[in-house]
Amino acid sequence: QVQLVESGGGLVQAGGSLKLSCAASGRTFSSYAMGWFRQAPGKEREFVAAISRNSANLYYADSVKGRFTISRDNAKNTVYLQMNSLKPEDTAVYHCAAASGGYYYSPRLLRQYDYWGQGTQVTVSS
Repeated sequence: QVQLVESGGGLVQAGGSLKLSCAASGRTFSSYAMGWFRQAPGKEREFVAAISRNSANLYYADSVKGRFTISRDNAKNTVYLQMNSLKPEDTAVYHCAAASGGYYYSPRLLRQYDYWGQGTQVTVSS
């Protein structure tokens, strides 16, 4: 089992940056593909970014492509989401998630993920 804890959220002005972190418990972090999802008030949870076990495959939602960067450090059991040029529409609770799979697996669907963190709030003011 994997426990995930997000941090790094906060309040930022439009155009600003934040870096989210997600720390995983256990020794098998490198066995999981990792993803970031977000959920705004009144909306469904949506895919943001995913990274494969070996960091070879990265995927982004069109809405964040070119502004957000996902990365991971398997030695630190941590996955990151660097968010630049933030917009008010990026306001949401951001969740990280872990999915079992092969080295190049980087899923984009909620149902493909096995474990979820509680989330961290990101608020972007205009």
